[in-house]
Amino acid sequence: MFRNREEAGRRLVDRLIQYREDPAALILALPRGGVAVGYQLSLGLHLPLDVFITRKLGAPDNSEFALGAVGETGTVHLNPSAMAAYGFSPKDIEDVVRVQQQEIARRQALYRQGRHLPTLTDRIVILVDDGIATGSTFFASAQSIRHFKPGRLIGAIPVGPPDTIQEARRQVDELVVLATPEPFWAVGNHYIDFAQVSDHDVVEYLNLADESLLAWKERAPSATASPPH
Repeated sequence: MFRNREEAGRRLVDRLIQYREDPAALILALPRGGVAVGYQLSLGLHLPLDVFITRKLGAPDNSEFALGAVGETGTVHLNPSAMAAYGFSPKDIEDVVRVQQQEIARRQALYRQGRHLPTLTDRIVILVDDGIATGSTFFASAQSIRHFKPGRLIGAIPVGPPDTIQEARRQVDELVVLATPEPFWAVGNHYIDFAQVSDHDVVEYLNLADESLLAWKERAPSATASPPH
């Protein structure tokens, strides 16, 4: 049980300390909740923080039930068992995909404020969320990031069910997980405070991470400069 997302992020720092101040490394957080976790990683590891925007494809009658997910680069990951349960083909959910792509475009404009996705080729990418349940969003994100040929893709997850975590390990080069409770009901059940993270919060976390990293570099001029963010 975590007190909040910030505590989960601080605990992940200890497990990822070998990447601290690595000029090739950066953190990509899944908004919105993953950004609160990623912010603490950025502070503790002195690494740049950005978002990777992936949206869950919810079932028509239950938006919380994930049929899959779509990443900001266009990669669509479908959950075969969930699709089969509804008797859907990929064509049947084209409208759902289109709606989520529009939401991705809105978030790109709001969160990045004109910036592009950082260069990921040959970088050490730490992909972080506040937890995974079905894993659809995480899997779609990992598959999308793979297209950029990162040098190493690391997953950082506070909590998830054992079967999903096992699949997640196959999607990345290294997976750091703090807890795999059984039974697993929902990510929020493993946090005392699981308050919703707003768009405003995401922008604030990103700006504060940039300011903190800049301040650290100014205090440590001898540190190896990071690639442009």
